[in-house]
Amino acid sequence: MRQKLYLMRHGQTLFNQLKRVQGACDSPLTDLGKQQAKQAKDYFTQGEINFAAAYSSTQERACDTMEIIRPDQVYTRKKGIKEWNFGLYEGAPEYLNPPHKAGEESYGDFFLDYGGESVDQVEKRMTYTLTQIMENLKGENALAVSSGGALYSFYLKWRQEKDQRPTFSNCCILIYEYQDGKFYLQTSIDPGK
Repeated sequence: MRQKLYLMRHGQTLFNQLKRVQGACDSPLTDLGKQQAKQAKDYFTQGEINFAAAYSSTQERACDTMEIIRPDQVYTRKKGIKEWNFGLYEGAPEYLNPPHKAGEESYGDFFLDYGGESVDQVEKRMTYTLTQIMENLKGENALAVSSGGALYSFYLKWRQEKDQRPTFSNCCILIYEYQDGKFYLQTSIDPGK
């Protein structure tokens, strides 16, 4: 059976709106964030997309997004799909983030020196957790709500040369096919556009 993972980002939060670094720290969904989640809910409803299982990061912003999208579905919280920990940069203005080094597509291990995680650490826990979810899935589709940096690190691991880079906007949905222990990006959806 072909299985699909619908991996999505939470709705806009207060820190997103204020342009603050938000990884391990948390802030509530804004009114726009709640509206984005409702648009994602409409996408799933109109497409008649159902889920055999649903998962959320342990962070409130992801749980609140999940509860808007699937108000009647029981879901499981998973630490392994929470956002990248940016260490001492947490809560700081986004303009303090360093630029990517020439030829690099991520911050690499920059945040390790500040008590945070490397892109590889985030990718490994995301891959481990999402693989466990898909291996234990008793059905066709799984939904997982996470955060932008975590989604991006996972994307970097599993992208194919032909894949078009997703936008990673709030409530974006990355649809992966899972087969033989591997994830293949099928498409990305921005329900708000």
